Amino acid sequence: MVKLTRIYTGGGDAGETSLGDGSRVAKHDLRVSAYGTVDEANACIGLARLHCGGEVGEILARAQNDLFDLGADLCRPQKDDPKKPALRISAAQVARLEAEIDRINAGLDPLESFVLPGGAPGAAYLHLARTVTRRAERDATALSTQEAVNAEALRYLNRLSDLLFVLARHVNGGGAKDVLWRPGAHR
Repeated sequence: MVKLTRIYTGGGDAGETSLGDGSRVAKHDLRVSAYGTVDEANACIGLARLHCGGEVGEILARAQNDLFDLGADLCRPQKDDPKKPALRISAAQVARLEAEIDRINAGLDPLESFVLPGGAPGAAYLHLARTVTRRAERDATALSTQEAVNAEALRYLNRLSDLLFVLARHVNGGGAKDVLWRPGAHR
């Protein structure tokens, strides 16, 4: 576990930060951007949890913990160190998301149009979390063009955004209260 006794160190005052392996990089490095956006997605899920209880809240709590795992994964470059094995997102975490998506989606009304972010407050926040998760995925895939990235981490982000979408529809009365796009409606 992590034990923090001091919050500021001054080590980043010159625009650099330490990665999980101790190496120093610029704060605008692709890796830092990727795990920073994962952190932002986690904060958005926290907002959604304020409006979603029960099973949805439990699913979101697991996702928040997984996103800390994902941040830990992304902050450690893909180098094998048997003395200090890195925490990596696993295929089992991705499979759990897929099972949750399938189960929740089975109870939703079929889509008749694209869904606009809105409806119930919890659904609106879930859509916000979904869009930030998509940005985290873009940042992580950009990183993967320059450096090795755990493929399961990329899959996790892709599935999480799908899960957030179906959860938003679930919170909107199973899709009955979705706000639907009406192409050209206000021309």
